[in-house]
Amino acid sequence: MDPAIIDCLQYANWSEKIFRQMRAGGLDAVHATIAYHESFRETVLNVEAWNRRFERHPDLIVRGLTGDDVRRARAEGRTAIVFGLQNPSPIEDDIGLVEICHALGVRFMQLTYNNQSLLATGCYEDEDTGVTRFGRQVIAEMNRVGMVVDMSHSAERSTLEAIDLSSRPIAITHANPAWWHPARRNKSDAVLRALTDRGGMLGFSLYPHHLKDGSGCTLRVFCEMIAETAGRYGSEHLGIGSDLCQDQPDSVVEWMRNGRWSKVTDYGEGSAAAPGFPDQPGWFRDNRDFPTLAEGLRAVGFSEAETAGIMGGNWLRFYDASFGPETA
Repeated sequence: MDPAIIDCLQYANWSEKIFRQMRAGGLDAVHATIAYHESFRETVLNVEAWNRRFERHPDLIVRGLTGDDVRRARAEGRTAIVFGLQNPSPIEDDIGLVEICHALGVRFMQLTYNNQSLLATGCYEDEDTGVTRFGRQVIAEMNRVGMVVDMSHSAERSTLEAIDLSSRPIAITHANPAWWHPARRNKSDAVLRALTDRGGMLGFSLYPHHLKDGSGCTLRVFCEMIAETAGRYGSEHLGIGSDLCQDQPDSVVEWMRNGRWSKVTDYGEGSAAAPGFPDQPGWFRDNRDFPTLAEGLRAVGFSEAETAGIMGGNWLRFYDASFGPETA
């Protein structure tokens, strides 16, 4: 059987077309965002919507709760969908909702989106006050039940503190090194060293604002960056978290950035113009292009085993270790 292919972050406008493209690209699992600024009840409605998708497309997708679910999906020619939250808003101010969200299938939760949350500081705030009192307790509860701490949109101090506070390795599911491209959401060498030293995972983002030269970034340049990252921190800590937002209308960018907290447009990263989705690089338009990415990794010198790890094997190992209850 071919090596596993896993994308550890997408927020597409889900459809049968996209699910069929996942199968065409060989995707065995996709970590799908099910909430940005939603309340708990609204997040439950999004889970209901996914239940309908699983009912309508049982030949294409299946719920993913464990690493073994990903293996079964591979064997059956389906894609396992792993739920994640890009903001802690669904747990509101109730720590008990961490366990309930896990029971509903949530396996990743960011402690912040771009703003300050009840748990930690987002990467767009001027002052990073670190992980809060509530945040410390939520990290411990996430560790206990088997929900991964994700710091993709969090600020530097908060991220370093979360890495240190968590008894289990954390993830940055969709970002790139800041030493390659200094986007506000990309991560410093200090963060990446702390992350990987503790067994955590970095998922490389293909969102153009996170890429050197944006939509014009070449496959070669992207894969050379991955090779440099592997040289610094070890290839076993690396995977893909494409941040693919396929077929979403530009209005969704406003929801992602503004939520309900702002009456004015938050222009965010990459542009002084009204927010919208930039064009994807020509070599990564949708899920059918994952084999092209694997070819690019081999072309810059990765072995077959290293390529297999980055394309999905490393995430699968991380899922095995992270999605169940904490053991003594």
